[in-house]
Amino acid sequence: MEKPAVEMAEDLHKVSTMWEKDLEAKNPTIFKGELADDPDAGLSEEEKAKIDRRLLRKLDLRLVPWLSLLYLMSFLDRTNIGNAKIDGLQEDLNMTSTEYNNTLTIFFVSYAVFEPLTNVLLKKLRPSVFIPIIMVLWGLCMTFMGFVHNYSGLMAARWFLGLCEAGLFPGIGYYLSCWYRRAEFGIRMAIFFSAAALAGSFGGLLAAAIAQMDGIGGKHGWCWIFILEGLATIVVGVASFWMVHDFPDEAKFLSEADKRRVLRRLAADQQSSAEHEEFKMDYFWASVKDWKTYTSAVIYMGCCGPLYAFSLFVPTIINELVCYSAIKAQLLSVPPYAAGAVATILIGWIADRTRQRGLCNIFVSLFGIVGFSMLLGAESPGARYAGTFLGAMGIYPAIANTIVWAGNNTEGVYKRGVTIGFVIGWGNLNGVVASNIYRGEDKPRFFPGHGTVLAYLVLFELGGSLVQYILLRRENAKRRRGERDYLVEGLDERQRDLLGDKRPDFIYTL
Repeated sequence: MEKPAVEMAEDLHKVSTMWEKDLEAKNPTIFKGELADDPDAGLSEEEKAKIDRRLLRKLDLRLVPWLSLLYLMSFLDRTNIGNAKIDGLQEDLNMTSTEYNNTLTIFFVSYAVFEPLTNVLLKKLRPSVFIPIIMVLWGLCMTFMGFVHNYSGLMAARWFLGLCEAGLFPGIGYYLSCWYRRAEFGIRMAIFFSAAALAGSFGGLLAAAIAQMDGIGGKHGWCWIFILEGLATIVVGVASFWMVHDFPDEAKFLSEADKRRVLRRLAADQQSSAEHEEFKMDYFWASVKDWKTYTSAVIYMGCCGPLYAFSLFVPTIINELVCYSAIKAQLLSVPPYAAGAVATILIGWIADRTRQRGLCNIFVSLFGIVGFSMLLGAESPGARYAGTFLGAMGIYPAIANTIVWAGNNTEGVYKRGVTIGFVIGWGNLNGVVASNIYRGEDKPRFFPGHGTVLAYLVLFELGGSLVQYILLRRENAKRRRGERDYLVEGLDERQRDLLGDKRPDFIYTL
């Protein structure tokens, strides 16, 4: 049973007071009990808008490009096993199709199990420490994959790869939400996630080139794919100790005035996620009791399952269309990923402008449904290849959009972190399904695989988006009619603010 609103607000007020004292000790010019004087007081609205645009550009240049590079490396490292397969990995390690699929599955087990915990660690250890450490660790796992000699060695390496990568995607999703307003978050998250599609595109080109090293140092070409890409990740991870910044109140690249501006613009957007809070189980249970956590998780599984099926098997699917050579199949996998990247950024921009994230999800899901229907039913190799384009355009944009949708509608430092961790963890657990639906005995048409992906798109991505959209509209209507006003009776303005998304005047993003 939930606590009364007054009691919950009092608990949150205690946490906020501790945060303010801590922050005032570190940055006395920023906070003195509450936000200090506005650094832009006395300026015209036009001058304030100009300063705000300049601040936003500074944030974009410092945060988005490097974080996108990190996710490109992450996605490249988890999916390059698909490129290695068509270069002879399975045959050289004497693995059956079932054993190969097991090596895909084991990654998602450790990846999904540890994801919900990572946002708490990110907050406690700081982004500039946590993210570089996990990058170096998964880069080592990736490199060691190039030295395995059998099925069991590959299984072990994939398990630890999933464990080490678990913190990046939910961590960055939460981290970016601590910097940008809700209407600005989508396009940044879309650009960040488009790196996944670029990784597939870039990965095909890179694998085709690296595979030519076959025989060098007594190693197969697929070994060099793992070794070189793993070493590149380690280099980027070490550089991240200097390139990844902490949360807004501690970011060294911001002046004291800019720190106040970032925090003020978040507060004006009904966000407090840049603040310091002590972790309490109340935040965990608040997420568990929130119905939006579960609808978001259903939607995310609807696009995440297809994402991994697509990214792990598209080289194999293309290779089987008309029995292309391995190198040609690697190269032909590039254009569909590029289409997915463009669609991801475009939908992110549209969703930010319109604030209709649910309708955007519904729209793109139709592309994926048509694309996999073509893969399932078309006879012509050309038509099935065209289906891979539509499939990418229906899957990749929904991933970023769904995470942003969940973040927009969940307020509170740890509640948002826990919610995003749950949503992404549950979605990625469906990689276990995705890694087992494309079996060797089903080629060249892969009916079970295509059919399963189509079911995910129809039932979960499309169906889940429709359900959440309708429920959010109904809740917003109740709040506008005053049916939730009883939650703030007897509270002062500060206590009302601390209720987060339970506030009656917090209107959900549709």
